[in-house]
Amino acid sequence: MKRIILASAGLLLILMGCANTTTEQQSEEQNMEHGQMQHEENMDMDHGDMEGMEGHMDHEDVPPLQASEGTQELVIPPLLEKQKGSEFDYEVVAQEGTTQFFDGSPTKTYGYNGNLLGPTIQLKEGETVKVKVRNELSEPTTFHWHGLEIPGTEDGGPNDVIQPGESKIVTLKADQPAATLWYHPHPHELTSKQVFKGLAGMLYVEETETDTALPNTYGVDDIPLIFQDRLFDENHQLDYENLMNSDGTIGDVSLVNGTLNPKLTVTQPLMRFRILNGANARNYTFRLSNGATFTQIASDGGLLREPVETDEITLSPSERAEILIDFSAMDSDEPIAITDEEGNALLPFDLDLNGETGGMESISWTADTAFLTEEEKSLPVTKEIELYGMMDMVTINGKKFDPDRIDLRQEKGVPEVWEIYNKPDEMGGMIHPFHIHGTQFKIISRDGREPAPNEQGLKDSVLIEPGERVRLLVTFPEEGIYMYHCHILEHEDNGMMGQVEVY
Repeated sequence: MKRIILASAGLLLILMGCANTTTEQQSEEQNMEHGQMQHEENMDMDHGDMEGMEGHMDHEDVPPLQASEGTQELVIPPLLEKQKGSEFDYEVVAQEGTTQFFDGSPTKTYGYNGNLLGPTIQLKEGETVKVKVRNELSEPTTFHWHGLEIPGTEDGGPNDVIQPGESKIVTLKADQPAATLWYHPHPHELTSKQVFKGLAGMLYVEETETDTALPNTYGVDDIPLIFQDRLFDENHQLDYENLMNSDGTIGDVSLVNGTLNPKLTVTQPLMRFRILNGANARNYTFRLSNGATFTQIASDGGLLREPVETDEITLSPSERAEILIDFSAMDSDEPIAITDEEGNALLPFDLDLNGETGGMESISWTADTAFLTEEEKSLPVTKEIELYGMMDMVTINGKKFDPDRIDLRQEKGVPEVWEIYNKPDEMGGMIHPFHIHGTQFKIISRDGREPAPNEQGLKDSVLIEPGERVRLLVTFPEEGIYMYHCHILEHEDNGMMGQVEVY
């Protein structure tokens, strides 16, 4: 379903009236009533009167992306190779570099083990590895393993800062179903800048043995796609401090795997694409330029209950989807591309099948059990989360992030129902993509309705529209302190984040 962010650029009315609706009874903090935060000084403020203040992004008028000219073959991130004869299995280094997006103008960027983005890390189901993480930036950072169900001490949230020049070894155990995950920085108030400048990489959990017919040859018929939008200044630099918007930095330049004007030469009739919305704030609705359907097979945390044929998918920041495109019946003379909702070609395809045949015929399954049991559906709501606000006046349950405050507590291994409410303001409100660390949850309902077939799979991020109530079945398999927050990165940095302690 197509979703757009709702906001207007008329009056800036920020009324921060958020009541703590959390029903958790296990700590004094969770029983406190939230005082109503009123900002009457903003009540009648017109944007024209905001001299010296940044106006918020009008998310109803998102700048369109420039279509790809298809002049550069898509860069496929390399697979990270294991270390030999070392005390750790992998090394991931956050570093500064330059990238040649434009002729004659190198752009300063960040990357993992390189100038931009990072290598893909592949773990087998059940595998435990040690990863040495090192910070060669000139500022603090963290290494967050987004979607991986690991102890809070290894999660890499804002409480796990690594200073410039320092390193540590973390232990990652892939004790969860096969899935497409990712890794990125998470230092408080610096996350949006560091991702914007290039820090992001894919992390796969792969089946030890597979009896499915899904394409699985990395870089050939199994392709990672990191979609991002960027703003460049007049010097072709990613000058975040001057380009950023506190309501979500949205650009007009489209990058796929860090490639400007990309194209992909397709050599196999059935292609698997693992799509990540790696943007700071932009929602993407993906379609095929020829109107053909494709098949979604997985969401954030693994395979769907069954494949879903569709002609579009919408992903908010940090969401992932795996799709299959059957090129065998397509006209190779007709332009084919992945487009956005406006029809702008983001990734054109050149077909070079060389007589290869085969398609979707062998791809089919239905899970043996229901996505949600009747018992799970009947569980009472035990945690209520209210998202509210925009710009730097964003809150969860009326509060901004405090690293010294535990907002919620939950017992390890015990499922609970979280109800997330995106409270509209008088300007309509904004979509907030909501993410929980350390778990893969199930969507129980949206405003009382069961989730769509393409959401009947494990998730760690969920798009929530203004006025919408979404119930989630949340179980933490490990102990520790984990973040939950809006994944518009500027909102996260502005304090739209809380902490849950799992004991």
